[in-house]
Amino acid sequence: MIQLVEGIAAPGFSGINQNGETISLAGFKGKKLILYFYPKDDTPGCTAEACNLNDNYEYWISKGYEVVGISPDSEASHQKFVKKYGLKFNLIADTSKEILEAYGVWGEKMNYGKTYMGVIRTTFVIDANGIIEKIFKKVDTKEHTNQIVKDLLIK
Repeated sequence: MIQLVEGIAAPGFSGINQNGETISLAGFKGKKLILYFYPKDDTPGCTAEACNLNDNYEYWISKGYEVVGISPDSEASHQKFVKKYGLKFNLIADTSKEILEAYGVWGEKMNYGKTYMGVIRTTFVIDANGIIEKIFKKVDTKEHTNQIVKDLLIK
């Protein structure tokens, strides 16, 4: 499994969002990006994380950041999730797990003693030059915005 580190260029990616549009890292050149990877639409932790980032979306925009979520769910699943919670940002459907693997977030997990492959919830803060500024591997789903702001000292 790939292990990305802070200070290197973020892997390029291209994927389809909830509206069937192509979203790529290159499209954010000159903008800062909060790129978060999550396991599954409309589950408790993933919903808490998405809603926290959505509730603070105007704040992120005001600070020059865009927000994009990626999971292995389908475009149709993302459409329902976006509509149900009024999400204002793009969700990329990575059903092939290509982007997940490029970012090293598709890997072995354990739950109740059972091992399986899945998404390792991770957030990457990428600067305007495409460099990984910060990686959050222990995501506080309910307070993710505060977690990022506190760590990066964004005011």
